[in-house]
Amino acid sequence: MPREGRRLSESKIYHIMIRGNERKYIFLDDEDKKRFIEILNEKNKERKFAIYAYCLMDNHVHILINEGIDEIGKIMKRINISYAYYFNKKYDRIGHLFQDRFKSEGIENDAYLLSVIRYIHNNPVKAGMVKSVEEYKWSSYAIYTEIKNQNSSIDKRFILEMFSDDIKKAIGIFIDYSKMQDDGHQFMDLQEENVAEKAIQTENQAKEWLMHYLDKHNINISDLKNRQQKDLRREMISILRRDSNLSIRQIAKSLDIDRNVVQRIK
Repeated sequence: MPREGRRLSESKIYHIMIRGNERKYIFLDDEDKKRFIEILNEKNKERKFAIYAYCLMDNHVHILINEGIDEIGKIMKRINISYAYYFNKKYDRIGHLFQDRFKSEGIENDAYLLSVIRYIHNNPVKAGMVKSVEEYKWSSYAIYTEIKNQNSSIDKRFILEMFSDDIKKAIGIFIDYSKMQDDGHQFMDLQEENVAEKAIQTENQAKEWLMHYLDKHNINISDLKNRQQKDLRREMISILRRDSNLSIRQIAKSLDIDRNVVQRIK
């Protein structure tokens, strides 16, 4: 059965959501999130489109875009390919990083546009990651609340002028608006509590798991190189390959063994 065609927005403004393939994490550390934001800026150097807001969660991203003279599918393809190349190279992995199609909804009026921006910025609050919107540093909220900060590709003036022509006043109104309760709209999203299918998501979690596992078997990590611990080493590698999002390189680093040993074990 053919896929339903993407519904085009008359305003050219879209709320976009991209998510990890099989809902896996697409950001494993702060460097990854910084790189994604850099890519957003790089792909919009010529200002062919406008970005009004973004929020980077662990396994998905919300972006509010006006496609301008570009085309939304091409915009997202360039962003996704660039980040996937970076991620796969860094973590020594192959295959799809993102789910095949990004999700989108057209924004056709100013009231809903502002509601979506508020929703995007409050996503980490809704997910219980922070208590207030200003605590989360991986969204565009801070860009809106600073008078300077002209190096970002975020077109905040277009949004702020909906509140007031006086930018300082507009920022104050924007802050108050961002903390208001939502107005009952149903927004495009994932349920954060259901998305983590892997028990071990980061290298720090792997180290914690490793510490408990080694204590349980009363051995040191250096013992894993001994032939006597071959079966135990194989079991640990199998668990990490099955129950974590770590790459082969990361698993080898965590266990202090050769990556070829990890590759041979499924």
